[in-house]
Amino acid sequence: MPTVIDASALAAVLYDEPEAPAVLACCESELMAPGLLPYEMAGICRTKMLRRPEEAQRLLDCHRSLSQVGVRLMEPDWDGLPQLAQRWALSVYDAAYLQLALREGAALVTLDLRLAAAADAAAADTAAGPVPGRPLIL
Repeated sequence: MPTVIDASALAAVLYDEPEAPAVLACCESELMAPGLLPYEMAGICRTKMLRRPEEAQRLLDCHRSLSQVGVRLMEPDWDGLPQLAQRWALSVYDAAYLQLALREGAALVTLDLRLAAAADAAAADTAAGPVPGRPLIL
């Protein structure tokens, strides 16, 4: 079964954060994400550099390792994205991850509590269809 990984979970792995082992344990299959993932990862890197300028080079090296992870990027259904975001009270960015998981029948790995709660609710909602597995909440 494929796995949709969001920026929060992938950042934990790239930057060797305490949640990294748990995220990796949930990512034993093909990884996929919406095409916005590289933008989000660049934003995370910038924020980390602002908070820890003395570690800028190490943080940039971590960010550059994104290309080695092998995440398949997929486009969302742009027309349906605003409605899904509104339905589950998510940003359109987070809704793109949820939409991909629903569309592909994939597990969703996230450290974002709001996104995880929306994925749980969507799994329980027969109209939205099941999300296999449970989202990772650490």
